[in-house]
Amino acid sequence: MNGPLSLIAQHGRVLSYALLYLAVINLMTFAVFAADKRAASAGRRRTPERTLLGLAALGGGLGAVSAQRLLRHKTRKQPFAGELNLIVLGQLGLLAVLAVLAARHALVIR
Repeated sequence: MNGPLSLIAQHGRVLSYALLYLAVINLMTFAVFAADKRAASAGRRRTPERTLLGLAALGGGLGAVSAQRLLRHKTRKQPFAGELNLIVLGQLGLLAVLAVLAARHALVIR
């Protein structure tokens, strides 16, 4: 398969892997936030904030914010909450840029 159809097939595979990665990292991030919440409630050793923010920065922003809201965990803790919001805002900005680029690319392929 050559030409535009080959390009579309390649992009479809990349998109599938990207979506799979995002699903896994977000589920993992949610699980780590939940484990940290349980540890906090039980007075056990906690997950470092750097680890929680790192998972969010690696693409787990949705999982982090979901856990934060649903579990009521680290919602008022500063500067953590602000840093998490900046990470998610950056990810939304990146998503917007990628959407614009994808739309432009689709117009060129046709």
